[in-house]
Amino acid sequence: MPGFHIEHFGCRAARADGEAVSGRLRAAGLAESKSAAADVVVVNTCSVTAEADRAARAFIRRAHRLNPEAKIVVTGCYAQRAPHELVGMDGVAAVVGNSYKALAPQIIFDLTQAERKTAPLPPALVPVQSLLNGSKGADAQVWVDDRFAHSFLEEAYFGEAQLAPGVQTRPNLKIQEGCGNRCTFCVIPFTRGPSKSLPAASVMRQAEGFTAAGGKELVLSGINLGRWGRDFSGSERETLSALVRAILERTPLPRLRLSSIEPMDWDDELIGLMRDFGGTRLARHAHLPLQSGSDAVLRRMHRRYRPWHYAEKVAALLRVVGPDLTLGADVMVGFPGETEIEFEETLAFIRALPFGYLHLFPFSPRPGTRAWALHAESPVPQAAVEERMATLRTLAAERSHTHRSRFIASDLAAITLHTPEALSTQGRTAALTENFLPVDLDGRLPANRLLRVRVTGLNAKGALEGCARTETQVQYGAATPPG
Repeated sequence: MPGFHIEHFGCRAARADGEAVSGRLRAAGLAESKSAAADVVVVNTCSVTAEADRAARAFIRRAHRLNPEAKIVVTGCYAQRAPHELVGMDGVAAVVGNSYKALAPQIIFDLTQAERKTAPLPPALVPVQSLLNGSKGADAQVWVDDRFAHSFLEEAYFGEAQLAPGVQTRPNLKIQEGCGNRCTFCVIPFTRGPSKSLPAASVMRQAEGFTAAGGKELVLSGINLGRWGRDFSGSERETLSALVRAILERTPLPRLRLSSIEPMDWDDELIGLMRDFGGTRLARHAHLPLQSGSDAVLRRMHRRYRPWHYAEKVAALLRVVGPDLTLGADVMVGFPGETEIEFEETLAFIRALPFGYLHLFPFSPRPGTRAWALHAESPVPQAAVEERMATLRTLAAERSHTHRSRFIASDLAAITLHTPEALSTQGRTAALTENFLPVDLDGRLPANRLLRVRVTGLNAKGALEGCARTETQVQYGAATPPG
């Protein structure tokens, strides 16, 4: 049986793309394997920073060195942005940009069948030909254009295989693609195209299928998740809050989690759902990208909110959820022209809010963006960027420790995960609480179980420690308060 391996880079939405491709390939009869033994190695790339590009190239070189017979398929944002940088690399057989992502499963399948002439294509897959008229670089096919006509993987594959060992317990269902915000630092509009939504009927079908297969927690994700449904025309126009309510009221899904949502998209209806279902079937976890706490920097970034807007949304969430909410944010350091005073404004803003974690990034100039030119005009010295990153890392660690410590001696809902071998050999199980806190549990437990856990402390890595108390059953329909 031919085998494939997918290596993921980047965000939840990119991971969801890779999971959808994996599901289709498994359904077509291919087997997942380690990179060193695979017939085809798929590199699902990110391009949000120069470091992300370097990491993808390094993996491609290593994969070819360890498995020179494998055909390498590069897809994702880097493949879309700069296919010419990838197509000539040793071992690369195809570069499939996000504009042709929906065809990636077929392209990969065809490569595994290239030397197996007798293997028929399964009915669900039909032969495809390059729409670039055979465009090649070195020996690789290139599938990239700027139309994004084949950019959306319409269906993920949620069946029993999704819950098998080695596969994510909490898969991402990507329901929205692309972005039109045009932040000055971001390449996403160029690498993923305009906003595009998965129809509500497809989302509901996936939620129902996932639950029927035994799934317990589903993560809704998107490139700009809060924009879901706004690209539908006329009477079909919908909102994310309406979709979330429909999932919670009309399907038996035990737990739904929302991934990153822009501050301005947390409307009253979505916040109201946190009040109605938070702590039962809707995870008390909100990730609001911040980028900067300085008004001037946000304006240069062309972000569509001001610091006080952000603070108002956080206050509204805290009013309906309470302090058990885990609040997360992305913060960028060293945006062109960032002064010491502007950085201090960011520090003060972060100190004023109860963040449970922060994702920190140094600014990385991306070709084709407005910030590329701003960086050329007014770069922040590297030494200053490194110093500011260190300061923010310390602050982020303090905020995380403070937030997690408040749950010691408390009971929390959690889901068991696929436990790393190193932790399993210690007789412990990895889990994630409903409000997005990692917890190591006493005893060995199978993945994908919903539990009430008693938090007993924090370990040296900052994760909660605890023990399982009871297994929980979640009833769908009307919300009930957490026990």
